[in-house]
Amino acid sequence: MQALYDILQREQDWDAASAVIDRLARVHFNDAVSRMIAAQYFLACGDMMRAQFHARILVRLAPEAAISHMTMGRAFRQSSNGKAAEHHFRIALAFDVPRGPEVPRRDLEAHLATALRDQGRFDEARALFEALAANETRDPSLLLAWAKLEESDRRFDAATALLDGEAEGESAGAALLEKGQILDSMGRYDEAFAAFSAFKARLRETSGHSYQADRAARLVADLREFFTEGRSRLLPRTGLREGHPQPIFIVGFPRSGTTLVEQTLSAHPEITAGDELPIVTQLADRAQNLLGSLLTYPKALSEMWLGDRAGQVDSLRDLYLNEAVRFGAVDPGRRWFTDKMPLNETHLGLIHILFPASPIVHLVRHPLDVVLSTYANGLTHGFYCAYALETAATHYALIADLIADYRAALPLRYHALRYEDLVADQENQVRGLLDFIGAPFDPATLAFHENSRYARTASYAQVTEPLYSRSVHRYRNYLKHLKPVIPILMPAIERLGYTVEG
Repeated sequence: MQALYDILQREQDWDAASAVIDRLARVHFNDAVSRMIAAQYFLACGDMMRAQFHARILVRLAPEAAISHMTMGRAFRQSSNGKAAEHHFRIALAFDVPRGPEVPRRDLEAHLATALRDQGRFDEARALFEALAANETRDPSLLLAWAKLEESDRRFDAATALLDGEAEGESAGAALLEKGQILDSMGRYDEAFAAFSAFKARLRETSGHSYQADRAARLVADLREFFTEGRSRLLPRTGLREGHPQPIFIVGFPRSGTTLVEQTLSAHPEITAGDELPIVTQLADRAQNLLGSLLTYPKALSEMWLGDRAGQVDSLRDLYLNEAVRFGAVDPGRRWFTDKMPLNETHLGLIHILFPASPIVHLVRHPLDVVLSTYANGLTHGFYCAYALETAATHYALIADLIADYRAALPLRYHALRYEDLVADQENQVRGLLDFIGAPFDPATLAFHENSRYARTASYAQVTEPLYSRSVHRYRNYLKHLKPVIPILMPAIERLGYTVEG
């Protein structure tokens, strides 16, 4: 099996290689080397869910090996969880046993500095970067990570001085992304877009992934056909599960402002942050088996049209709530918890029948801003649509049309919150949002940046700052680069009441 994996990797058959490496680790379940290979492979591919899965088992199997903790730390750091990453890097650094050539101390310290940076602990991180740079030849990857720190701390002159050079090897992709984000903050937009485009090209090459257009289109067509007004009226709806906190679904395309809203709401004493819960998608994927249907999702939900199967809707609701407890999203002392999984709006029909009384907060932002920001980050949501600019726009338009169909067919408890309005008139928008949910206004929600909760998303740095407007109409800085996708997005732009301005 190892030989087959090596062959597939050489031939760049990435889907088959991923399946084989997963299988290798599962067959040799208690073999730490197999787990390490699997975790590092998926780290290189950018598949953080599977990387974390294998890294967690690796740490359990080999808790005294520095490589285990370094791998786990990298998986956490690349998932934007700097605090958990720091924990494992410090364990690895504390070992007295030799680390071996594959875990040099300088690499661990560089990763630790980046984890500290990602938590906003700039002085500690800067001290580490300075010490590393003083003892090494010029390392472009290290200097780019340090430059990202200076950019985050708004010290643009210091960031500029560190930007020269290019990273090599496995870190090159991440370095290109960081370089693009730094250049964007400095107003060097053409260079930033070139860095983002180079990052995406490398990501497609190393991961083997590209937008799964046929799968996405087929799913959306099936959902639009199934959730018509007449058909969906036949489906049962659940009632409230008494004594259990209820979900608030914060939906929206990645980078539309969902993290900002979750930070705002979770500052309220009656609302817990659930973060990105994968449960709705998992229920959709498992619906055929859970309902004992011959049909795939969403047609499998038609089982509940039958008189002796109507009670299954409560079972699906309870499965969601039980999983939310398992994920640590639920505080029994609070009335609500949030679920802000990106692109949950794909399954608004399923959400509605399971939780017809739950608030659905839809973040609306200028489509060009959303697509640009999605392109400028290493996101995998939405069938890998963000791996190219045109496919990000295509998937955005596809889901925007689906949402319009859902709203026409279903009596959703729906509230559209415009990102630009939230930035311009925070208090009135937050008051209106809390009124829609049914929660009393609390002044703490206006100081979301003081929320001690760690937001495990690409938006972490932004939501630890007070509200700012520099991301509003950011697309204007890149308009010449975005021209190819304007026709794709124009129907959604006009439907949402936006215009394109130079």
